[in-house]
Amino acid sequence: MPLLPFSAAQPVPNQAKLAVLIDADNTQPAIIDGLLNEVAKYGVASVKRIYGDWTSTNLRSWKDRLLEYAIQPIQQFSYTSGKNATDSAMIIDAMDLLYTEKLDGFCIVSSDSDFTRLAARIRESGRIVYGFGEKKTPKAFVAACDKFIYTEILKEQQEESEEDEVKTTAKSQKDFKVDRRLLSLLRNVVDDLADESGWAYLGSVGQNITNRSSEFDPRNYGFKKLGDLFRAIPQFEIEERAQENGPGRQVYIRWKRRSR
Repeated sequence: MPLLPFSAAQPVPNQAKLAVLIDADNTQPAIIDGLLNEVAKYGVASVKRIYGDWTSTNLRSWKDRLLEYAIQPIQQFSYTSGKNATDSAMIIDAMDLLYTEKLDGFCIVSSDSDFTRLAARIRESGRIVYGFGEKKTPKAFVAACDKFIYTEILKEQQEESEEDEVKTTAKSQKDFKVDRRLLSLLRNVVDDLADESGWAYLGSVGQNITNRSSEFDPRNYGFKKLGDLFRAIPQFEIEERAQENGPGRQVYIRWKRRSR
């Protein structure tokens, strides 16, 4: 029997099926590439819909992106001034998808607090909720999501050479100053997960931080990875260990002990 092409074979297991719902009135087109790349880290965007009044000239900049990224536009006329009909349509669609489709999670893209109850309701059903919005997003909506990503870090930027990238990272680490709230969060998580010697596995630390603070992301502080953030904080020490059953290496974190 001949082998099937990869595209015709069964779907890759353990790939979460996600619905991406975008509020066009509260989202900038410039973040779409970074947005979908970010969504791909968590699963497959089985549903991609964007809501707004497409007869309005305000959404003209979005129209060229829809076909390119295979996003389905959902028309919602603005019948009454001052009333956001787009939010209502998006919420109704989300609930329909929740009950009619076998989805593992939802990506709600908006900076509007109107989606706070929707996020909470979806989580109550056992699905995961990823929120995407600007830093002005109300804390209630941010906290209602399992994880919240600020769209400022997803905006399109000019590609940098490897040399420029190294310089930028080095500068960020040199100039970075950790605030007390962040330091307290990181230390508490590391201490809670530490073994008898004080070491905690970085992977577990990252997951636990997200559970405690949905908006946490090392990119908010200028670092691409969590390990880079820890390396820039002098109060922590880093140790790399060889995996017991693999060729890779694992990173462990510990709060620096005071020398006696």
